[in-house]
Parts: sequence; structure tokens; C-alpha cells
Amino acid sequence: MPTAKKEPSSASKLIKGLEGVVAAQTSLSDVDGENGRLLYRGIPIGELVDKSHFEEVTYHLWYAKLPNAAELETFKETLKAQRPLSERALKILRLIPTETHPMSALRTMCSLMGSLDPRAHIVNPEESLRKAYHLTGIFPTIIAAFYRLREGKEPLQPDMSLSHAANFLYMMSGKKPTPVMEKALDAYLILLADHGLNASTFAARVTTGTLSNLYSAVTSAVGTLAGELHGAANQYAMEMILEIGAPANATAYVNKLLDEKKKVMGFGHRIYKTRDPRAEAFRQIANDLCVKAGKMDWLEIAAQVEKVMMERKKIPCNVDFFSAPVLYVLGFPSDFFTTVFAASRVAGWSGHIIEQQLDNRLIRPLAQYIGPQEQYYIPHEDRK
Repeated sequence: MPTAKKEPSSASKLIKGLEGVVAAQTSLSDVDGENGRLLYRGIPIGELVDKSHFEEVTYHLWYAKLPNAAELETFKETLKAQRPLSERALKILRLIPTETHPMSALRTMCSLMGSLDPRAHIVNPEESLRKAYHLTGIFPTIIAAFYRLREGKEPLQPDMSLSHAANFLYMMSGKKPTPVMEKALDAYLILLADHGLNASTFAARVTTGTLSNLYSAVTSAVGTLAGELHGAANQYAMEMILEIGAPANATAYVNKLLDEKKKVMGFGHRIYKTRDPRAEAFRQIANDLCVKAGKMDWLEIAAQVEKVMMERKKIPCNVDFFSAPVLYVLGFPSDFFTTVFAASRVAGWSGHIIEQQLDNRLIRPLAQYIGPQEQYYIPHEDRK
């Protein structure tokens, strides 16, 4: 007869979701959940949104310093050079069914970039930095090209005279964005660029720990980001706002969700206990953009949803809540929201991949076995 289950030892205590477990060291971002603060290499996120731009912030994350004028110009030009999508890659992108979820298309194309790079197999920090430029520069091109193909339009060539954010918007719509639109997307890209050891970054570091290359690690991260408990929350937050439809419907809608014990997307965070500083930094930008776009109803809906959540649950909104209407006004369909998240977070993933390579150890946690012990094989003719 099988023996009883073995009790797990105290040395292998289970912590579900690894909550509170320190699994890595990083100098990229400091996520201070108790005080509601986020810093990139020591600089508060709000200060970077106000005074910097995505390219400079990416340089800061990768090189551990703010660039001087010459360094920044070289960085921008190097990043711009990575924007064009080769005919070979575009031909393969055209083969992806247009009904494919955009995150699946991005994941496929990210992996393809590794297949097309003859140096993909070389794993070291210098090579990873080169690949980081490539993926960061080309992600917006891939996303915009897939969007236009889905809409029955031809992809556009990148405009090298535009900033990273402005060019992204141009490749989506074919129109150069206004300064307000450019600033809104740039702020979003800054705010989402890194966030400690989140699920997708952890996936990237686990993949890197095996000495796999950056393309593989970022592909792992993209797949992880696609889940609704991580990067897809902003898509569902916008779909909730659209379903509510009018401010007068918001209170009853949210109360019904809460009464049915359902999740209200865009609220709560595993780390932040008081407020999400990214949401606070983005609140005014969302307000300005929606006002200029004549989408005041969305702001009023958001205000009502936020009021109910604070009154009933004392749960503040997170960055997904205010980023959703902003991305929608900027012309991104809701199912593309997570791809824009990836176009930002690839900067942070790349920094973590290089950081892991500089001080690598295979990430191999334990699992508690809770199954039966000493089972015996029974021939199939004797099984009941």
C-alpha cells in the first residue's frame, strides 16, 4: 500500500507567488511600495516625466547615468537606425493572421528578430546591449505595421526626423502627432519602462540565467506580460470604461462587480500599499489629453469608478486605470495597449538582462512535492 504523504520540511517553506521573497539585486529601479515612490537609478519618476524623455531615460537605465549632449545625440541616432523593418521580416509579418492578438504577433516577431540576427547566439553584455538597441528601436515599427495590416493598410516607413514617441504615433496613423499627443505617449513610455522584479522582468532574468540570449529572454518577457494579471490589465480597464458608457452608469456598474466578488481592472497593486506614483504622475496628462479630445465623459466615468473603489474598498487606482483612456485617445485599439506597454518595458527588460549577465547565477527555486509516496506500477490488464 502507498505510504502517507510526507510533510514538507521547515527549510522548504512555501511562499505562494514568492511574495516578499528577495530573488535578485538591481540598481535600475527602486519600487517603494510602503511610501508610494518609484525611482529610476535614484531619480523620482515624476521628475523624469516632467523634465526628460523616453530616449534619455532609456540611456539612464542602460548606462547608469544621464547623458551629456553628445552622448544623447549619438544614442538617439543609434536607436533611430534600428527602426526600419526589413523586407524579409515584413514578409513574415504579413503571414500572421490579422485576427491574432497583437501581443501574440509581437511575441512571434520578437523571436523572429533573433532568427534573423546572425550574432543572436553570442551572449555577453556588449552583444546584449546591441540587441537591446535593436528591439527597443524596432518594437514600435512591428506594432504599427501589424496594426495597419489588420486595418487593410500598408505599413509606413519610420520618420527619422521624429522622436521615438512621435514616430510611433506617426507610424500608426500616418499623421504627425501634436506636441500634446507626443508628450502623453512619451510620459507613458517613461512611466512603464521599468518596475523592479515584476513578473515579466523575472521571466526575462530566469531565461537569461540559463545563458540564453536577449531575444529569447525578451520573448519570454513578452509572453509573460500578455497575461491579464500583468500587462493586459490596461486593455480590460478601457473595455470596462467603454462598457459603462456614461458617467451615470458608473456607480451601479462598479457596485455590481464588487457585489459579485469580481475584479475591477485598474485598481490595486501587489507592491504599492498607499498609491501608485505612476498613476499620480499620469493623472494630469490624462486629464489634459481627454479634455482636448472632447472625451470628458471618460474622465467623469473614471472619477466615479475611483470614488466607489475608495469608498467601498479603500483601494487606489494604478497606472493602468489612467493610461487606458490616454492610449485610446492616442489611437491605439484596446487590444494593442499591452504592446505599447511592451514597447516601453523592453528598455527595462534589457537593463535587467544585462544586469543578470554581469552577476549571473542560474535561478532555480525549489518546489514542495505534495503528491503520494511509493506508488507502484500496475500492468494495464490488472487496472480496475
